[in-house]
Amino acid sequence: MSASRRELLRWQFDLTWALFEYHLERLRPEDFLWEPGPLCWTVRRAADGSWVPDWADTEPDPVPVPTIAWVSWHIGWWWSVAADHLHGRPPRERTDVTWPGDGEPTVAWLRDLRTDWLAALDALDDDTALDATAPFPWPNDPQYTVARMIGWVNAELMKNVTEIGQLRLLLRTQPER
Repeated sequence: MSASRRELLRWQFDLTWALFEYHLERLRPEDFLWEPGPLCWTVRRAADGSWVPDWADTEPDPVPVPTIAWVSWHIGWWWSVAADHLHGRPPRERTDVTWPGDGEPTVAWLRDLRTDWLAALDALDDDTALDATAPFPWPNDPQYTVARMIGWVNAELMKNVTEIGQLRLLLRTQPER
């Protein structure tokens, strides 16, 4: 018996998430803001106590190495917007997505995003909903469907999970701090 497209996308997501859990379970609060080099992007405290990510509208050259904090904020940003689109909610602006802080607050936030995403995925039927034009991440392009948006989320999440995993592994090889 062959799997439906939705089941295949869900399987791919679940596999990616299982790999992410491996790292989420092992992250320590002090890991999040570790700067792996002199040129890096992170999140910084604003005067009001909120966390603000480093950002440039045009990608710098060279590209800064992100911290785990920055990558986790980045996941929260694009995934919140993708979920907004999939649920039919007005999408948030990048500046409206704030990082909750190092350690458990961020891990819980990411797990909540997963729960929200799975609710939206599980509500889709395999034909009509997946073949609809997706307004994100490629607005106004009819060749990009909801199925492709979900595939993009899976790929983007896998990339970001790998970045967090690699940063965590590099950190563990550093001399005692």
